[in-house]
Amino acid sequence: MAELTEIRESVRRRYASAARAAADGALEAEAGCCGPRAVSCSPAAETGVFGAALYDEGSRDEAPGAAIDASLGCGVPTAVADLRDGETVLDLGSGAGVLISARRVAPNGKAIGLDMTDEMLDLARANARQAGVENVEFVKGYLEDMPLADASVDVVISNCVINLSGDKPRTIAEAARVLRPGGRFAISDVIADPDMDEPTKADMEAWTGCIAGALTETEFRATLEQAGFGEIEVRPTHRVHEHASAAIIRARKPDASS
Repeated sequence: MAELTEIRESVRRRYASAARAAADGALEAEAGCCGPRAVSCSPAAETGVFGAALYDEGSRDEAPGAAIDASLGCGVPTAVADLRDGETVLDLGSGAGVLISARRVAPNGKAIGLDMTDEMLDLARANARQAGVENVEFVKGYLEDMPLADASVDVVISNCVINLSGDKPRTIAEAARVLRPGGRFAISDVIADPDMDEPTKADMEAWTGCIAGALTETEFRATLEQAGFGEIEVRPTHRVHEHASAAIIRARKPDASS
């Protein structure tokens, strides 16, 4: 528990700093999981493999520029989640994905953003007001203990967040718990190479750089299976570090009849 608390506090400080920088219009010095206060990601920060550069023109039309620019992620999960009107979407995070999701499930659906960082939640609420998006809710809580009812959402998305959890099996089990039968899990995340060196794994600063906390593809598949997911797909998209790649990860909670 002490290790989990330490990881949470390290991540919280990093993302609170990024939120304050975004609010002040000074995110350039902080942006991306591989910012200057995190692990060096080789050419990642310079070549646009993290952050706002990954959002296409269509996504940019669905969220305020401030929300896009504040992205610290490694992909765009809303692009692969196949969201539909009337669905309830849970975003593990409170960035642009929440607002994009809210627009795509409107007028009858809603999006929920879950975050443990007050500064990120304040920024998210301000961005929602600016965008005029009303079918959105922001909830404070932890990935490992989501404050949502069982079987209450249709889709779980996230963008470079689960790798930051200090207890990934518990986080993915929580995602399975809150999904309705037949619900979809569609995220962008970082997957570690099988030969990631031990110093990188052990570096606490790298937890907020999205690298040390990452599972390998084999580990991610096994964790999803253990949580009861099926139809698992892990598709690497681009390199983000000498020891890791970004990937689209999708799975489905079995129907009650399965």
